[in-house]
Amino acid sequence: MNQKLIAEIGKSQRLKILNKLKRTQGLPVREIAAMLNMSYMGIKQHCIEMHKDGYLETWRRPKPVGRPEMLYRLTDRAQDLFPSTSNQLTVELLQAAQKLYGATAAEKLLFSVFQRKALDYLAKMKSDALADRARKLARLRDQEGHMAEFESSGGLRIIEHHSPMLDLMRAFPIVARLETDLFQRVLQTVVRREDQLTAGPYQCVFHIG
Repeated sequence: MNQKLIAEIGKSQRLKILNKLKRTQGLPVREIAAMLNMSYMGIKQHCIEMHKDGYLETWRRPKPVGRPEMLYRLTDRAQDLFPSTSNQLTVELLQAAQKLYGATAAEKLLFSVFQRKALDYLAKMKSDALADRARKLARLRDQEGHMAEFESSGGLRIIEHHSPMLDLMRAFPIVARLETDLFQRVLQTVVRREDQLTAGPYQCVFHIG
């Protein structure tokens, strides 16, 4: 995490707001206040200050009746507050490998890393039931900083609200496919990936089976 940004955020209430917003695509003040059991005006003031500092942005969600509702969501600047397992040096090393050993060198290295990761996950799986394996995988991913949640209503899926290696994925798009292949190998079923990488907060949904 970026310690300088954490120092700027300062108050624990603000960190709670950011953590809650990270797991969504945006929330109105009233919902944040209810979730955190805090006053509407207290939440509102924190959001206004973080918006002014560049950590939050606003957008309006249409309502069936009445005026659109204003929501707050995280900006790109706020993403540096959350765990990262890759960095610019990692990207530069893979790019250097491509120049030195050919266009496929980086892909081969990444493939090897994800193969080992899949084996690590498989070693921690005990249940034969698909839903149980998916729930366990979501728990493991959450512990690694992906802010993952398992959902079973309307079909099995794992929703991730953060990617600790987003910079790596942007530099090497094959990472998304390798990650999906990893899910399929661990869950032993077809997995369809649906993600949001460009506009708005990051979110990735793995539809299972």
